[in-house]
Amino acid sequence: MSELINLRKARKQKQRADKDKESKANRTLHGQARAVRDSVRAATERHNRYLDGHLRETPPPGDLAKETQDKE
Repeated sequence: MSELINLRKARKQKQRADKDKESKANRTLHGQARAVRDSVRAATERHNRYLDGHLRETPPPGDLAKETQDKE
């Protein structure tokens, strides 16, 4: 004999699972506070400026894009 299933409980369980899945996606998307995002962005910009300042020679505008396209 097959097992009896309470449809109301099964529906509510499915809704909970869907809600958990959606909340997990939202946590990954909106998981950081604005202050943390801003500090990470500022640190990344500082790091990029530091690296750009220590280049041996400054490439002409547009050459870097052409070099990456040629490599692919």
